[in-house]
Amino acid sequence: MLSRRLVYRASQLKVLSRSSSSSASAVTPIPASPSPVANQAPNYPTTWSTSQRPRAVAQSGPRFEQTILELQPSPLSAMEMIDNEPIRVVHGRKAVCDGGGGPLGHPKIFINLDKPGARPCGYCGLRFEQAPHDH
Repeated sequence: MLSRRLVYRASQLKVLSRSSSSSASAVTPIPASPSPVANQAPNYPTTWSTSQRPRAVAQSGPRFEQTILELQPSPLSAMEMIDNEPIRVVHGRKAVCDGGGGPLGHPKIFINLDKPGARPCGYCGLRFEQAPHDH
């Protein structure tokens, strides 16, 4: 029963494809809609590395064919979030950073603050600076 239906449908499709291919209909091209320029992240407009492809170019190809990119997650740029984090002023020559402690942190490191200016943590990027003092 099912196979008879499939054979019948297949023959109908053959007839339709033959009739549509034999007719001389003009093909009207569909104008390509301009792709919206997507920021790399909601809080960072451009790429942050010379080898990084822009978000619109990177999310193309067969992997993203039937994907609605506007509905995909767009995480914030960690670089911009760390840049907005205030510099921690330390009274002393050494700063200690453990990334927040616990299982979600990073190994405890000591940062030398002898030189003037802010010094970042090598793991998480938080910046530390020695408090100015009079001698």
